Amino acid sequence: MAPLVPIALLCIALCLAASSASAAECGRNTTLEGYSADLRMSQHQLRGRVAVLDGCSFRVSSLDLLAGSASARWWRAEGSDLDSLSRGAPAADEPLNRTFASESLVFRLLPGLSWPLVPVLAAFDPLTSSLFGFVRLPSNATYNSSSSGTANSSAPTMFDSCAQLSPRFRVRWTLREAENAIDVGLEAAVGSEYYMAFGWADPAAKANATMIGADVAVAGFTEEGLPFAEDYFVTRSSECLLRADGTAEGVCPDTFYGRRNGTAANGETQVNNTRLVYGHRRDGVSFVRFSRPLASPDKRYDVAVNATKNMTVIWAIGLLRPPDSLRPYYLPLNHGAPAGTAYGHLALNLSASASEGCHGPLDAEDKEDQGRITAERQTPLVVTTGPALHYPNPPNPSKVLYINKKEAPLLKVERGVPVTFSVEAGHDVPLYITSDAVGGNATARNTSEVIYAGSAKSEGVPATPTELVWLPDRNTPDVVYYQSLYDPKMGWKIQVVDGGLSDMYNNSVLLDDQQVTFFWTLSGDSINIAARGEKKSGYLAIGFGSAMVNSYAYVGWIDGNGTGHVNSYWIDGKDGMSVHETHENLTYKRCRSENGAIIFEFTRPLATSCSGRVECKNIIDPTTPLKVIWAMGSQWSSGRLSVKNMHSVTSNRPVRILLLSGLAEAVEDLRPVLAVHGFMMFVAWGLLLPGGIMAARYLKHIKGDLWFQAHTYLQYSGLSVMFLGVLFAVAELRGFSFKSTHAKIGAVAFTFTFMQPINAYLRPHRAENAEILSRNRVIWEYLHIFTGRTALVAGVMALFTGLQHLGHRYGSKTIKGLTCGLVVWVVSGVLVVAYLEYMKVKRRRDGADGLSHKFVLGNTEEDDSVDLLHSDRFDSKMDSGSPGSMEVQLQPLKG
Repeated sequence: MAPLVPIALLCIALCLAASSASAAECGRNTTLEGYSADLRMSQHQLRGRVAVLDGCSFRVSSLDLLAGSASARWWRAEGSDLDSLSRGAPAADEPLNRTFASESLVFRLLPGLSWPLVPVLAAFDPLTSSLFGFVRLPSNATYNSSSSGTANSSAPTMFDSCAQLSPRFRVRWTLREAENAIDVGLEAAVGSEYYMAFGWADPAAKANATMIGADVAVAGFTEEGLPFAEDYFVTRSSECLLRADGTAEGVCPDTFYGRRNGTAANGETQVNNTRLVYGHRRDGVSFVRFSRPLASPDKRYDVAVNATKNMTVIWAIGLLRPPDSLRPYYLPLNHGAPAGTAYGHLALNLSASASEGCHGPLDAEDKEDQGRITAERQTPLVVTTGPALHYPNPPNPSKVLYINKKEAPLLKVERGVPVTFSVEAGHDVPLYITSDAVGGNATARNTSEVIYAGSAKSEGVPATPTELVWLPDRNTPDVVYYQSLYDPKMGWKIQVVDGGLSDMYNNSVLLDDQQVTFFWTLSGDSINIAARGEKKSGYLAIGFGSAMVNSYAYVGWIDGNGTGHVNSYWIDGKDGMSVHETHENLTYKRCRSENGAIIFEFTRPLATSCSGRVECKNIIDPTTPLKVIWAMGSQWSSGRLSVKNMHSVTSNRPVRILLLSGLAEAVEDLRPVLAVHGFMMFVAWGLLLPGGIMAARYLKHIKGDLWFQAHTYLQYSGLSVMFLGVLFAVAELRGFSFKSTHAKIGAVAFTFTFMQPINAYLRPHRAENAEILSRNRVIWEYLHIFTGRTALVAGVMALFTGLQHLGHRYGSKTIKGLTCGLVVWVVSGVLVVAYLEYMKVKRRRDGADGLSHKFVLGNTEEDDSVDLLHSDRFDSKMDSGSPGSMEVQLQPLKG
């Protein structure tokens, strides 16, 4: 044992020497010692301050971070962009795979690293290429240790103090007394449709009336994802109401008070003293930073803040009303209950440190802020590209994938339901479904992946899209990704679930603007209906009709207790008093909210069994197209409705749904070319062609061949106008279609009309004895009469069916008026014909119509073709016994 003692002492000496060498190495390259900077948050609620201790270690104080994967590390890179981070490497060995809650920790750089090799220190997960946050470090050559190490190193998410207002709401602040200002940060784990309100109560107010006279800032996010912060003043515990004279009361922006016809009253100045600094949505948490003066020039609507005194502050969170046609601005709705969760007040001293009140990062239950799309059977998902505005997993390229006009949405699919993608993203962006969260061909990154659908051929452009069909099965994981095969991080997640509405209903269509999906199943004498909103809202309404006014509506909403409701209504106006609740026989009613999107279902009979009530007329005929519209809003309730129940977004036009076939098409505005088609057909069948027929029948008593010329020119003009009208319709609709009644009748009229010139060309000539007609001539005469009159009747019917077709297809409000006008026109024509017939009979009775009893009217060749519509062609020209009779010599016709 004794010989081993010197060996042990030697090992200890070597270890101490190595430790001393390592310490000496850490002492080198320490010009950054003492430098500190705030971490800039990208995601995972990262906050903290990095301080360089020596050449190989650093401290992160007040570290907040939601857990990453086991591969998340402190990372070194040349920059914070995706390419730089992809080329980077770990900077420290400790993993960031747990939640850090306001901790202060020391980390050591990996052996062989020094600060010149770490221009950017980042919290990064290479498995998903996710950047949590970063800090930029100056180079040894440019950093002067004698200068302030905090210059230009503060992050907008870092503050000096913090107070926990509720389990999901915090306020942070930094006092700047020398500048008469305070920076405030509001942070809440709520949805993007919620507002955050914080401010100071009126110092003279009683304890039980802290809201009245309060000066608050209301912050939130617009529907486009942009942050805002506005200065508000509270005069009543109600939503903001504008009077007719322009004044306001309730919880209103400062700029609304004291206005008279758009100007401030009494020369007062009402301004927005809240200045937006920064805002973002990360991990389901809203954060908005703003600044305001401690002592404001607005003495009436701003409360002076004493930084060294306990003052009462009030706060609230609630739903935000988006702008609408009546109020084109964002307004907070009633925050609701309970106290301490949705609203409250407390005493706060700004000078006292309160950072210990906020422990750890806010952790939202729903961290997915992206738009959501649910894939439906036989409904293609249109894949395009667009700018990266709110990509959920930074860093990312400048161009990302859009589905149905939504930026990188969370796509929800059901196992066993085929998913169809219409790829129009460009020839350089082929789409594929992969197990890799980054995409862009994982093999090039030496990473394995499973490809479920797609290849290099799955690319296309809007003019020639490529269809990609993918069928998730029972072996498909719960989460996969849609990505570009060539470029990383252009797509996002696909959530794969078991079954859903698509399995429960036989048919589904996307309504106008692709914001609502309509489901239905015909079952005997009833219909099962469901509607699902594709965005967050307080209620969802669908209506049967061309517009909300004069429509039958069905509304689904969730009340304050979380209970779902479905009610039916009749709407006959544009205000709350015009929405009348009905008592339709709705069964199997269900309503729920999924991630803020409303889904409701019900069953109703196709035909009603009641009488005498307005809802009794709400009959669904499966053989007739059903026009469906939709609307969404922030708040609904049973009973009396008001302006706060007004919709914030609605469909632009109805969608015609063929319930039996499962097809749908948007109701379009009347195309100008089709309007020209209708006008030309009216000119042909309402003026020219009937005029030609009437000329042949009622103008023969006039000397000469005027009737023949009028008949010929009017008929050929009408035929030409009709032919041009048909060409206009065919060109606009891109082909012939005989599915509609109008098209079938029009084809009959077109065929018989074009037989007339052929008849004229094949006309048999008279025999030399003009008084005796050949058999062929008689047959030709009757054929000419039959085809001409049939064409006229079919043409008039085509005019009426054309108007009816336009009414069904385009929902034009003027169709009834046009139809009535056409009826008046036809009746007027019938009356004119009746009058002319009467005059013709009278002339014949009086013997004044000398030509009415003679088939051959003269010795010209033109006369051989006429009297085609007259049946009295065998009578003599005049009675032989009449006085003044004269001898007429007949000559044979030529040709």
